Amino acid sequence: MRSYFGRKGEIVSPTKAETVHGSPFDELAPPERSEIESLRRRIFSALFELIEEEGAEDLTDESAVLACIDELIDEARRNGSAGVPVSHWQQVRREVLDEVLGLGPLAPLLANPDVSDVLVNGPNEVWVDKQGRLERTDVKFDDERHLRRLLDRLVAMHGRHIDASSPHVDAKLDDGSRLHAVVPPLSVRGAVVSIRRFRARRFEEQELLEQGFFSPQALELLRIAVESRRNVVIAGGSAAGKTSLLNFLSRFIPADERIVTVEETSELRLEHPHVVSLETRPPNIEGRGGIGLRELVKTALRMRADRIIVGEVRGEETLDMLQAMNVGHDGSLTTVHASSPGDVIHRLEWMALMGAANVSRDVVRGMIASALDLIVYVTRFRDGRRVVTSIHEVRRGKDDIVVRELFRFEPRRRCTNGPTVGRHVAVQSPMFLQELAAAGYPVPEHLLPAVKEGAGQ
Repeated sequence: MRSYFGRKGEIVSPTKAETVHGSPFDELAPPERSEIESLRRRIFSALFELIEEEGAEDLTDESAVLACIDELIDEARRNGSAGVPVSHWQQVRREVLDEVLGLGPLAPLLANPDVSDVLVNGPNEVWVDKQGRLERTDVKFDDERHLRRLLDRLVAMHGRHIDASSPHVDAKLDDGSRLHAVVPPLSVRGAVVSIRRFRARRFEEQELLEQGFFSPQALELLRIAVESRRNVVIAGGSAAGKTSLLNFLSRFIPADERIVTVEETSELRLEHPHVVSLETRPPNIEGRGGIGLRELVKTALRMRADRIIVGEVRGEETLDMLQAMNVGHDGSLTTVHASSPGDVIHRLEWMALMGAANVSRDVVRGMIASALDLIVYVTRFRDGRRVVTSIHEVRRGKDDIVVRELFRFEPRRRCTNGPTVGRHVAVQSPMFLQELAAAGYPVPEHLLPAVKEGAGQ
C-alpha cells in the first residue's frame, strides 16, 4: 500500500483535484462520545477516499486497512490531538475498522451472546432481543446514508443488491446470521433491517430440561420418534424456537443416514455427520434465474436422501414435502408458522392446495394424514421463556384426520411481567409407540405406563 500522506504531513485525497492543506483534526474537541464519533466519521471519510483509489481488494485486506487507519490516527495526534487518551484512539480504531470490514455500530450488539435478534428501525432506532425480551439500545447511525452504506456492503458480499427497484433482500452474514432488509419505497421510515442470530453453542439435554423446555417423558418421546423415522412438523410463532428445536432433534438421527436440507436462507445447524444443504437462489436483476423451494425439494428427491428436511414450508412446496414423506423419505422434519396447534393442519392444507391446481381438498387431507406423525408446538411467553406447549399425534381416521394430544404444558401462573410457571402433563398414550413396541422396537418400559397414567413434570 502506498503512502497516504503528502509532503510535510499533508493528507492527500486522490479523489480531489487539489491537495487538502492542514489537517481535518486541528480543532478536535475533548474526547466525549460525540467527539469520538466525530473523529471516527472524519477518519472514515478520509480513509474511504484514500483507499478507494487503491482498488476494491484493499477493502478485504484487514492488515492494509489497519495500516491506513493507524497512519490517519498518527496524523491526527500530530496535529493537535495528542491529549486524547490512548483508550479513545483504540476505540476509534475499532469502530473505523468495523465500518470498513465489520458491522459498523451493530458490531458490539452482535458480539453479545445474549442477543438473538438485532432490529434496526431507521438510523436512530435500534432494538435487540435479549433472552426473549425486546430492549431498545442507545446505538445510532450517523444518518440514513451511514445505514445504507453498511447495508449495501453486507448484501453485496453475497451477490445481492438493494435499491428502489429491488427494495427488499434476504442475505446471510459471515457468522451464519440471517439478514432481512427493506428500504423505501416499501419502508416509509428509511432502511429497516432485521438480523436473526443463531446460537453458536449447541443446546444440551440437561440444559433444556432444567429450563422446562420440555419434560423428560416428552424428550424421550421425541427421541424415539426421530430415531424410528416418524415424520415431525415443528410449529409455532415467530422466534418461538422452532429452528433451534429442529437442530436439537437432528442429533437423534442415526449417523449412517444421509440428510438433504432445503432452505430459503441457510439457517439450520444440524448435529449430524452427513448433511447436504441446498439453498434457494433469488432471480437476477432481470427477473431470471431464480430457483425456489419447490424446485429444490424435487431436486432433493433425486439425491439419494434418507431424510429430507425443509427449514420452513410456507407455500406450494408443501405439497412436494408431503409427497416426499409419503414415498419413502420417512423421518423427515420441517417447521411451519402457525398460531395454534389446531391451526397447523389447516395451514398445511391451504399451502399444499397452492401447489395443486388439479388436486381436491380431500386428497390433500389424505396426504397430510398419511405423511405426518407428530406435531410439536413451541411457544414463546411474554417473559421470553420458550416451551414445548403441546405434542400431538396425527392419525388417519376412517373419514378424516385424527389429531390426538399427547402432552401439554399447563401454566400455573402467567403474570404480566413475571415468569411463566407451569408443568408438562402427559395426556394419553401415543399409538405409534404401542405399534413400535409390538413390532419389537426397544421402547422403554417406563414410558408407556407413565403416559397412560397421565404422569407429568
